[in-house]
Amino acid sequence: MSRELDALVTLLELEKIEENLFRGQSQDLGWGTVFGGQVLGQALSAAVQTVPRERAVHSLHAYFLRPGDVSKPILFEVDRIRDGGSFNTRRVVAIQSGAAIFNMAASFHKMEEGFEHQDPMPDVPPPEQVPTDQERLRRAADRVPKAVIERYAGESAFEIRSVDQLDDLFHPSPLPPKRAVWLKTSAPLTGDAALHSSLLAYVSDHAFLGTALFPHGVTFFSGEVQVASLDHVMWFHAPLRVDEWLLHVIDSPRAGGSRGLVRGRVFTRDGRLVASTAQEGMIRKRTAARP
Repeated sequence: MSRELDALVTLLELEKIEENLFRGQSQDLGWGTVFGGQVLGQALSAAVQTVPRERAVHSLHAYFLRPGDVSKPILFEVDRIRDGGSFNTRRVVAIQSGAAIFNMAASFHKMEEGFEHQDPMPDVPPPEQVPTDQERLRRAADRVPKAVIERYAGESAFEIRSVDQLDDLFHPSPLPPKRAVWLKTSAPLTGDAALHSSLLAYVSDHAFLGTALFPHGVTFFSGEVQVASLDHVMWFHAPLRVDEWLLHVIDSPRAGGSRGLVRGRVFTRDGRLVASTAQEGMIRKRTAARP
């Protein structure tokens, strides 16, 4: 396992400090606040530790309430709302400095047989034909600030290959609000299904809300917008492994009122739809400071 992936797995494990109470450390990715995927993955990890091992998460609905401080640990308080014959329901609140920064409802289900159908997987190039996002950044080193290269082009816990790539990271040409992203961990994993679900929750926040900016010719890096996740939803349809290639197919059906909506579908390489995602975020135009 790579050093970065090992650190991420450790980050998601959490420390149990009391019944239904867990503590997690924070990861500084250079943004000044906690990455939304981190608190998502950790909250799911906390909930998982309070349900029977044979029950798998099938959905989560989360709200980001306040920015997380990367210099402080996060407490995760789990409320065991219901334990039924087929489903378990949990509520998780993430706390820093006595204030809630995040809450999540998650539902777990025992495996059952039933009717099946799914959307087909889009036809996209295989991951071997798509350069990694880090490779693309390094190739553009003459046009990208050194600080961005150092922060985003180094070794990572995940290998990310964006099929739909912007022509300019800072001032791109407008594009339709759609993208497809191949992803997997940078090394094989030996953990159980719960770890794979938590890691997918973590990485599902990558390259997600930015899709709503495609039609407007701006990015996180352009300095023209203020962007923050408001809520995040996931449905887990079938067992999956994040150390094997997954395709996150994303679209943004609507932006307006300083908010943008994005939706996603996660496919295995052989075309199985294993998860669905959605997120709404704040997207505000930055205004020049008044003298």
